[in-house]
Amino acid sequence: MAMRFLSWKCHFVLCFLFLILCCHCKGKDSSLTTMKKKEKEVIYSVIQVFVGKWWNGSYLYPDPCGWTPIQGVSCEQYDDGFWYVTTVNFGPVFDNSHMCSRDAKFPQQLFNLKHLKVLSLSSCFLSPTKNPVKLPLSNWEKFSHSLESLTLRSNPGLVGTIPSAIGSLRKLQSLVLLENGLIGKLPPSISNLVRLRQLVLARNYLVGEVPANYGGLSELLIFDASRNNLSGVLPSTLGSLDSLLKLDLSNNMLEGKLPKQLGRLKNLTLLDISHNKLRGGLAETLKELAFIKHLVLSNNPLGGDLSGVKWENFLNTETLDLSNIGLEGRVPESMEKMKRLRFLDLSNNYLSGNVSRSLENLTCLGTLHVNGNNLTGRLDFSERFYMKMGMRFAAWNNANLCYIVKSNHQVPYGVKPCVQNITISEGFSTVKITEGNHEDSSVVASLGGSGFYGLWWVFTVNSVLNVFLWNMLS
Repeated sequence: MAMRFLSWKCHFVLCFLFLILCCHCKGKDSSLTTMKKKEKEVIYSVIQVFVGKWWNGSYLYPDPCGWTPIQGVSCEQYDDGFWYVTTVNFGPVFDNSHMCSRDAKFPQQLFNLKHLKVLSLSSCFLSPTKNPVKLPLSNWEKFSHSLESLTLRSNPGLVGTIPSAIGSLRKLQSLVLLENGLIGKLPPSISNLVRLRQLVLARNYLVGEVPANYGGLSELLIFDASRNNLSGVLPSTLGSLDSLLKLDLSNNMLEGKLPKQLGRLKNLTLLDISHNKLRGGLAETLKELAFIKHLVLSNNPLGGDLSGVKWENFLNTETLDLSNIGLEGRVPESMEKMKRLRFLDLSNNYLSGNVSRSLENLTCLGTLHVNGNNLTGRLDFSERFYMKMGMRFAAWNNANLCYIVKSNHQVPYGVKPCVQNITISEGFSTVKITEGNHEDSSVVASLGGSGFYGLWWVFTVNSVLNVFLWNMLS
């Protein structure tokens, strides 16, 4: 009984203390987290511009950095004891982020968040005609001591040029301007971002040359400016990007030769320069790039042949796309020495000769495309090879290429079976059977001998076999 009374008394004391604490907080009109009033007002107004005027932050989130956190907003406490907004994320990329409204703008108030480290806006500006939003050209210097990551992604309604003032963001490590409506040239001022590790400018409408001073970004790991309208010759200074892992400049209008200085990039694992206007010959282009794991050179008028390349040096290559680059000559057996090769595309060139069965020795190979060439002869790969590849083996559009018909054999798509002539003689009669896949499903047989004087007859398969059996039994 005494224990029950004591338990009830402790419960009463705890409830009383909780009420006092609540009244104390309410009386002072403060939250558990200390945040300056001006900082609150700024983040409230910023979110309202993105989300819509219906959003009432002061009512819904009285303590945005404390017990009522705002979706997509993060804070940190600084030495002065106050909490400041350090992260703002809007869009569907993050599960806990607000979605932008159809009439969202780029708020100038955003630049008053002087401790902002991360800014990510995805799918916020969707219409370049109904709601075009220009990327601000000024005030970026206010983030020069704080911003580390800037991501503007999937915003077709975000138009204008990349501001030169972005070059003032000296702490920036990641700059992603992906799938927007940006125009103009690549600003040389980006070279000032000496801490930059990721530079993604893909899928915009950018023009002009790649600035030579980008070669000074010594910490850069990823450079992706694909799917723009860049032109001119690649600067040799890109060979100074010692830390680079990925270089993607595909789907542009780049010209000239690939600079041999790229051979210095020993950490490079992916090089994609497909769909450009590069020239210079395959052997010269590949001479310094044997260490690259994924190499995509397709759809360039490079020209050349495969036999001039020392394929035994490409021991680390896993992806090799040389489709539609004007290749001539044969497919050399030395390509079987690329033991780690998984993907090989030689399609839509002018290759001739046979396809060597030695390619079957590439045990890691999962895709082989040789379609659209002038290859001849017979495909003599094993059934195991065809079963492994399936539709990932492409050899169609080679008019003089055929495959050897075998029982229960996987058939290579789009390739005709080889014609095999079998001649059986008995006495003065000769039966010549032609095997193959003909449109009328018939077999042409010629019967020769002194009694026929060169007369030709056309029989069906059954007729030919009947003649043969009758001669044998006679």
